[in-house]
Amino acid sequence: MPDPKDLTVPARDGFELKATLYGPSSDIQRLVIVNSATAVPRRLYRHFGAFMAAQGWTTLTYDYRGVGQSRPKATLRGFQAKARDWVLQDMAGVLDWACASLPSQKLYLVGHSIGGQLAGLLDKPDAVDAMVTFSAQSGHWRYQGGGQKLAVALHSYATLPLLAVVCGYMPWSLVGGEDIPRGVALEWASWCRHPDYVLGDDTLPLERFADFKAPVLAYSIEDDNWGTRRSVDMMMNRAYPNVTRKHIDPAQMGIDKLGHMGVFRPHASAIWEEAAAWLEAAPNG
Repeated sequence: MPDPKDLTVPARDGFELKATLYGPSSDIQRLVIVNSATAVPRRLYRHFGAFMAAQGWTTLTYDYRGVGQSRPKATLRGFQAKARDWVLQDMAGVLDWACASLPSQKLYLVGHSIGGQLAGLLDKPDAVDAMVTFSAQSGHWRYQGGGQKLAVALHSYATLPLLAVVCGYMPWSLVGGEDIPRGVALEWASWCRHPDYVLGDDTLPLERFADFKAPVLAYSIEDDNWGTRRSVDMMMNRAYPNVTRKHIDPAQMGIDKLGHMGVFRPHASAIWEEAAAWLEAAPNG
């Protein structure tokens, strides 16, 4: 198996996105594109990419603009980006590039959180044979679990909009996360304040969701208070026309904890095997 290869992939508007390719780059039978969670660098998905490549799946991970290695080196202050750019420019550009540069027998998406929420806005849904999503939930605060209701409400109405305006970006690194461009933080917060989340923003091409006919397996996770069973239902069952739902209880699988991020850590490899088997057996897979 070839070593992972770092690449630069153009977004639709020409913005350069940093990416990593796992597995062969020619004679590809099965290509998987991983769409990351909000402000999560592609390095989180390195174990998943390596695992899939070892099973014969070429896998492409990438950083959205303003995230990881696709962010300005100096500061995010003044960096122009909106949350919608991550799908209409970045996801779309990566899909364009993959279709042209990595022709494959089958092309699949794996969407984590916002990476699964927004994929239905792509304008080339026929290029996708199937998709698996993990914790692709409605971000509205009422659907979150446990103490996350209060936390998401606070971020939606106060933390994100106020700090994004005052600082010129959302300095999430102060609490252990990744900084977020100002425009992304403001738009994301506005979605989280709406009861219909993304589906309530009529400035987006929402009609595209109905055209995303590829089968979708949407996972929710019992100990994920951001992606509760209800919040994933509210997003995926309403947005996509061809969804199979799967709820995971980590305790029943002998896993101590998954939460919102743990499904892409090595101890979750049994779930990766299950997801890969579903993709291969999917009607279009």
